[in-house]
Amino acid sequence: MKPMEARRNELLADVAAHAAATAQEFGVPADQAEQIGAAVADALAANWGGQTLSFPKDAAFRLSQRDREILAAHRGGAPVARLAREYHMTEQGLRKLLRRAELRAGGLDQIELFEQAS
Repeated sequence: MKPMEARRNELLADVAAHAAATAQEFGVPADQAEQIGAAVADALAANWGGQTLSFPKDAAFRLSQRDREILAAHRGGAPVARLAREYHMTEQGLRKLLRRAELRAGGLDQIELFEQAS
């Protein structure tokens, strides 16, 4: 196997594993989560195969509306256990989402100031 081929295989395996782990955090059974992971990796290969891509190391994804709602509710004092039930997540998955959302929220508070001013 050529080095670049090995890297492609490693990327798709990592995508599949991460998608499966994330699905399990949301309460999806392990066998279904594994199928979801494989489907995501297959779709990535099918839709983007043959392209040359570069991923910036410091890229932060935008927060989804749901993640912003959860973060705002938690910052407002809502307990993790209640939010986990409300959003059909495990408490561990919700805590992970909160950590990720806090990191990605970075400048959201400042952005809201500009939105209010306009």
